[in-house]
Amino acid sequence: MVQKGKGKVYLVGAGPGDPGLLTLKGKRCLEQAQVVIYDNLANQEFLKFTSPDAELIYAGKRGGHHTLKQDEINRLVVEKASEGKTVVRLKGGDPFIFGRGGEEAREIVEAGLEFEVVPGVTSAIAVPAYAGIPLTYRGYTSTVAFVTGHEDSTKEGSDIAWEKLSTSVGTLVFLMGVGNLPKIAENLMAHGRAAETPAAVVRKGTGPEQRTITGTLADISQKAREAGIKPPAVIVVGEVVRLRKWLNWFEKKPLFGRTIVVTRAREQASGFVAMLEELGARCIEFPTIEVIPPDTWEPIDKAIGRLEQYDWLIFTSVNGCRFFVQRLYAAGKDVRALKGIKIAAIGPKTAAFWEEKGIRPDLVPGEYRAEAVVEELKKEGIEGLRILLPRAEEAREVLPQSLASMGAEVTVVPAYKTVKPTTETGAVKEMLANGEIDMVTFTSSSTVRNFVKMFSPDLGKLKRWMERVTVACIGPITAKTAWGAGFSVHLIPENYTIEGLTQKIVEYFSSS
Repeated sequence: MVQKGKGKVYLVGAGPGDPGLLTLKGKRCLEQAQVVIYDNLANQEFLKFTSPDAELIYAGKRGGHHTLKQDEINRLVVEKASEGKTVVRLKGGDPFIFGRGGEEAREIVEAGLEFEVVPGVTSAIAVPAYAGIPLTYRGYTSTVAFVTGHEDSTKEGSDIAWEKLSTSVGTLVFLMGVGNLPKIAENLMAHGRAAETPAAVVRKGTGPEQRTITGTLADISQKAREAGIKPPAVIVVGEVVRLRKWLNWFEKKPLFGRTIVVTRAREQASGFVAMLEELGARCIEFPTIEVIPPDTWEPIDKAIGRLEQYDWLIFTSVNGCRFFVQRLYAAGKDVRALKGIKIAAIGPKTAAFWEEKGIRPDLVPGEYRAEAVVEELKKEGIEGLRILLPRAEEAREVLPQSLASMGAEVTVVPAYKTVKPTTETGAVKEMLANGEIDMVTFTSSSTVRNFVKMFSPDLGKLKRWMERVTVACIGPITAKTAWGAGFSVHLIPENYTIEGLTQKIVEYFSSS
């Protein structure tokens, strides 16, 4: 009988690793959870969906060592739910496919607590799919079996009916079986499966580190050993493995296997990261700048209070637009207060900000940097005009100085400032030292300067590490800063946008 007033447990499958394969219901459960008890997940990005107040408890297994034994996990789940809390037991793959979720559910029921199961995309089907291996295919097979590969190879008997399994099922999928692969192949062949039957081993499937080895039952163990294949991996046996040569889609993505560091501010990095990951890259988010309000709002508020005096508003970034509008609203005004004022925007994203507000900028230069704005305004003739420039607290002076030299009256007000965040450098430092990073991207001079500052105790080592890394800069100004820091710059897009940078990255790696 369910105890009234007690908490509830959600057994949530996290899927095989690709964060896009988490179900919508699983995401919603994580957002609402007060306690999350999680395994050694293939992708800890899922934990970002949790509330800042949620209690996160690691209960997985690393390096053969269990942080908590199964009975301890069961007691912990029951204990937290008994306190009236909403508990998510987050498990890799699917809770009920070799996930011991059934055992945990029984403990919850016996404790008189309520639970729900949120199925996950099991690696048994997702990993072969990402390797281009359909488990069933007309003309090949219409039967498939999922088998644990984790049986103790030293015990006398087996719980698996090898004599029936070997020849009665078209496709066999073994989970957690890399260590026992020789024994698995031996048992299948000993019980009637042909030695030339195609087989595949897929390591870290659905992620950018995915690696697939193919062969036959006769040689797959040797090939996997020679390739250094280690867990986690999925083994597929059957004629459908032959289809991989046509259907291998994931590993053919243009950036597959590339590890790229994104130094952009966290709140702005998501779009860039999404584009790179869609193209197959493994992205390491390493924000080297944080965008925050200026020390005081007084200068920008004062300027907004006399907007009617200005002839032009110039915006050099979306951040400047965003904070300017925020202060506009704080003053009890809206975009109607900009009537009669011309707007210049550097770059399509900055222009798009205003278009979404119903305002089409009067000037968007073809080249997305301050010098191009100066050239365009020179054509307009701005002598005697009053210009308001809301921008970062620290920025290049070329724009206001050039405009002033042309006879304009320029008011510069800080709309925001960028600071070095307290990002932990340990993981990225280790990856750089081990040569595990293919590219570092910089999207502004600030990202370069702060990147260097964050490694200040190891500057000598950093320069040596960066010699093995491709450096991508969004434009020539950023590239100049990178060169000044002692880095080689390998690529700069023709269009100084995130989209242009992404395309240039694809072209670079496609030709290398």
